[in-house]
Amino acid sequence: MIRVFYREGLIIKSTQLKELEKIEDKSNILWVDIFNPTEEEIKWSVETFNIEFPSFQEREDIEISSRYWEEEDSITINTYFLIREEENAFNDTVSFIIKDNYIITVRYRELKTFREFVRRLLTNPSIYKTGFHVFSSILEIKIASDSDVLENVSKEISKLGKIVSSGNLDVTETVFESISYYEDLNMTIRESLIDKQRVLSSLLKSYKVPEDVREELRILIKDVNSLIDYTKFNFERLSYLQNTFLGLLNIEQNKVIKIFTVIATIFIPPTLIASIYGMNFENMPELHWQYGYFYAL
Repeated sequence: MIRVFYREGLIIKSTQLKELEKIEDKSNILWVDIFNPTEEEIKWSVETFNIEFPSFQEREDIEISSRYWEEEDSITINTYFLIREEENAFNDTVSFIIKDNYIITVRYRELKTFREFVRRLLTNPSIYKTGFHVFSSILEIKIASDSDVLENVSKEISKLGKIVSSGNLDVTETVFESISYYEDLNMTIRESLIDKQRVLSSLLKSYKVPEDVREELRILIKDVNSLIDYTKFNFERLSYLQNTFLGLLNIEQNKVIKIFTVIATIFIPPTLIASIYGMNFENMPELHWQYGYFYAL
């Protein structure tokens, strides 16, 4: 599906291309959103906008040369968008191609961030002058969303900390599974944020970015840096919880070992006596003694 957002006077309108017609005048186009494209739509996009469509390898590669590159008349960006669905979390790559004054987005999944941006775009069109303004706003919404996810994860870790502090060892397996789950989730969030940090850093070095957008990007990279620090804090908390719970387990195991040690100590004298009178020597004075059994007992 291809959706085109274009200026008409002071407002921005959108249309869904049902037929892949040829677009001669691109001066009024602001944003072309390509969602889950077919081969025909990919071919049409390449021919219409004279762009290099990001390959699957480029979209998934983690090298900065595949995540961000500039050409004479365009900038191509592949960046992670964090997706959390119930208990699952993963990063899905979204591609941005900024060319002239418009932007082309390529995505293969329905994203809440884009729905939110469309609402902003149509209600306040005057602030979106170029594709750079569109990209900055989309990234701003996504970073705010990642911040909310990170905040929720932090709250969930705090609840886990209360379980650990209670000293209830009946939930040992559950606690270790939860710690492992939150470590993986926190790592996924961190990967998404670091990817955005690298993209923003590269954009700030580009002479093509307008000055007002550059200032917005500076603010965004500060937000991203603070969120990355927060993920580090979550790792430290999870490590602390794991060490605390292992310490409680060791204390409980030491108690059990202490009990077994006391019991073993109690039975050492009877064991010694049984060992002595279990010998097969002929000259044992108590062997034929009438009261020998009761004496040994």
